[in-house]
Amino acid sequence: MTRNITIQVTDEELEYRGFRFLARVATMGSSATEAVVILGGSSQDRFSWLRYERWLLPHTTVLSLELPGYGDADPLPVEYGTDFLADAVRHATEALALGRVNVFGACFGASIALRFAQRHPDRIARLMLGGTAVEISPEYAAAARRWRRMVDEGRFEDMARDMVEQFMAPPGHGVVRRRAAVARLMQQRFANLSERELAMDITHHERLLAHPWSLPEPAVTAPVLVFTGEHDTITPPLVGRRVAAGLGARFTTIKEADHLVQIERDADLADLMARFFTDQPLNDATYLNPVEGFDSP
Repeated sequence: MTRNITIQVTDEELEYRGFRFLARVATMGSSATEAVVILGGSSQDRFSWLRYERWLLPHTTVLSLELPGYGDADPLPVEYGTDFLADAVRHATEALALGRVNVFGACFGASIALRFAQRHPDRIARLMLGGTAVEISPEYAAAARRWRRMVDEGRFEDMARDMVEQFMAPPGHGVVRRRAAVARLMQQRFANLSERELAMDITHHERLLAHPWSLPEPAVTAPVLVFTGEHDTITPPLVGRRVAAGLGARFTTIKEADHLVQIERDADLADLMARFFTDQPLNDATYLNPVEGFDSP
C-alpha cells in the first residue's frame, strides 16, 4: 500500500522590536525530535537551505529564518548585533509555539545560534555549530574592508572573485568535492547581487567588525557539536576545535570539504544533522574524520 506524505509549508511574517522578518516553516508531521531551526551565514535567506528539508522532514519540523538584515526582511543597522538577532530567534520560536528547539548555525549563523543558546537555555535542546570561530580573524577583517572599497569603486566582479577566494580553500590545499562547480556558483551569486542585497551584505560584514563574534559566558548547557570542512581556511579546524573545547562539545571535520561544506557535501551534512539531532551515533559516518570530545571547562 502506498502512503501519501503531505509536506506543509508556510511563510510567516514576524516582527521584533520594530523590524519585520520572515520564517519558512516546513513539516510532514514527524516528531522524532524537536523542531530544527536553521541559521545560515552571509548572503543567505530562508530558501538557501531548501534542499535540506527533504532529508530532515522525515524526522521533524524545519524552521528557516530570514532575520532582520537579511533576504526580504527589513534592513538592520550596524549597531544591532548578535544579542539582538539571538533574541529575534527566541521571539520566532515563541510566536510559532515551537517550544524547545534544535538549533543549527553555519558561519555567522553559528554566532547567532551560540548566543541564542547562552541567552535562552530553556529554549534549546541541542546545538550544532558549523564553520565557526572564537573571534574575527585579522585576514577576514582586512577582506571586509577591502570589499567595502570595491563596492564603493563599482568593482563588483573583482569583489565577487575575491569573496570566492576568501571563502574557499585555494587549489592545492586539499581535495574539495565539486570545487570548480561551487566556485562558479558562488562567483555568479556574488557578482549578481541586487543593489539591496549588496547593501545588506556590506552592512553584514560591518556588523561582524563592530560586535564580538562570541562571548565566553554564560555556559551552554545543551549538547553541542562543532564541525567544519577538513580544508576550511576561513574558520580552520584548529579554530573550531578551540570553540568546541571552550564549550565542552564534540568536534569533527567533514572530509573533502572546506568552509562551503553545506554546498559541497550537502547530503552528508544533512545526515550529520539528522544523526546529531536524533541522538544517533556519529563514529560510523564514513564522511567524517574522527569525532573528538571535550570536557566542560
